[in-house]
Amino acid sequence: MDNVTLTAIYATFGLAALLFVVGVGVRNLSRTGVDGLPPAIPQGKIPIWFYRNVDLLPVGLIVAFYLAQGALAASMTDEPKASKITVDVLIINMGVQFFWVAVATIVVFQRVRPVEWLGLNWRQWPWVIFIGPVTVFGMWFVFAMLYLVGYQQLLESLGVKKVQDMVEMFQKTEDQNVLVLMVVMAVIVAPVCEEVVFRGYLYPVLKKFSGMWIGLLVSALIFSAAHGSFVALLPLFIFGVVLAFLYEWTGSIWAPIAAHLLFNGATVGIQLLVRFGYIPEQALQ
Repeated sequence: MDNVTLTAIYATFGLAALLFVVGVGVRNLSRTGVDGLPPAIPQGKIPIWFYRNVDLLPVGLIVAFYLAQGALAASMTDEPKASKITVDVLIINMGVQFFWVAVATIVVFQRVRPVEWLGLNWRQWPWVIFIGPVTVFGMWFVFAMLYLVGYQQLLESLGVKKVQDMVEMFQKTEDQNVLVLMVVMAVIVAPVCEEVVFRGYLYPVLKKFSGMWIGLLVSALIFSAAHGSFVALLPLFIFGVVLAFLYEWTGSIWAPIAAHLLFNGATVGIQLLVRFGYIPEQALQ
């Protein structure tokens, strides 16, 4: 069992909970004007007027599920995991992703239509041609900076694997059906479903009760910890912040979906090149 990763996952979720509580307290103070604080004012483009106290229940269920998923992934043994991924497992995983999308959609659909909820009628959609590549190159720059400041050495000193489990399974699985489904999962299903759940629903509910900046940070912490990987924890947190910012900046879910899709697509493309020998594996280490 990877105790370091498991501890980091629990600590990240705990930090998210603490930040949310602090944000709720500060927001309530600002609303009442206690201690000279100004009244709360609307922030950002993402509407929150249709969210209710009852939304904290599905949000709690979503967070509990991803806490369990992240902890389970972190607590798995270090045995080779490529053989543990099957077509059935991937289909179930996809089904779970769509289930949470359905839950969020059903809850919100009673109050507002998806077009308004997710900003689907975004007129500036051509911006994705710029947003996607900039996000990908920006994240690659972040990875380079992390390497230069010794992030890889830190992982080695803690005895943590430097390769994310899903990347390792992607490289080593012998089942071509599994490989195809993993590509579909990473490039299509995950960007769409995770953006609707994490940015489309989770983030604005958190924003409603704790404010924009706390909501942004908390949603990014939950997003990063949900993947159950120590090596990806910090990069995914930064990525989560960027995706939430894109959603808030544009007011449309299309922006983070495009950035997420292109980032995952670029990552998968590089892994395919490594898998089939076009790029030496050592070049990514």
